[in-house]
Amino acid sequence: MHERGRLPRRHEDDLIVGLVSVSDRASSGDYEDQGIPALQAWLESALTESPQFVTRLVPDDKDMVSATLVELVDEIGCDLVLTTGGTGPARRDITPEATLAVATREMPGFGEQMRQVSLAFVPTAILSRQVAVLRETAEHAALIINLPGQPKAIRETLEGLRDADGKVVVQGVFAAVPYCLDLIGGPYVDTRESVVKAFRPKSAIRAPKPA
Repeated sequence: MHERGRLPRRHEDDLIVGLVSVSDRASSGDYEDQGIPALQAWLESALTESPQFVTRLVPDDKDMVSATLVELVDEIGCDLVLTTGGTGPARRDITPEATLAVATREMPGFGEQMRQVSLAFVPTAILSRQVAVLRETAEHAALIINLPGQPKAIRETLEGLRDADGKVVVQGVFAAVPYCLDLIGGPYVDTRESVVKAFRPKSAIRAPKPA
């Protein structure tokens, strides 16, 4: 686990991802966290080049979650931060509030689409309060997205839904992430289309790197 200080990039388009699991019980050792391993495994399968990961396991404490997000973006230099857990209506579910507290701008389309994906499975998806935001400083900007707590829901939210023929019928939110990173000055990342196809305008697509 990377502890402190800016993480050096291996090359110009090296993606640095912060993974934050928000859970009282997992952070206290009552059970093994499943959110971070699920996120890391999905990203490894979806991205054409493995990113660098920085992981944090924190309790459902608003100030601590906010401080963790600030550390990952401002101090370590993460381009993308994905949180898991703490987005429901229970009194201890404070991840959205902690995320909004450190935001410079909101990205409401992500939350809207995440609930659309989940509504294909359960009507209680409307209880989810997941948000996505940008955190920007003079030197750096990052996209922060709240995700569900269950590994299956994490994959569905990021990847989207396909029919029996493999055609995408409901877009997952990760299809928009690479271009969002482009627009905020982040690294150029691409995905494996068999998992999720990154969407960019034609003018923003780079030629493949020579083998």
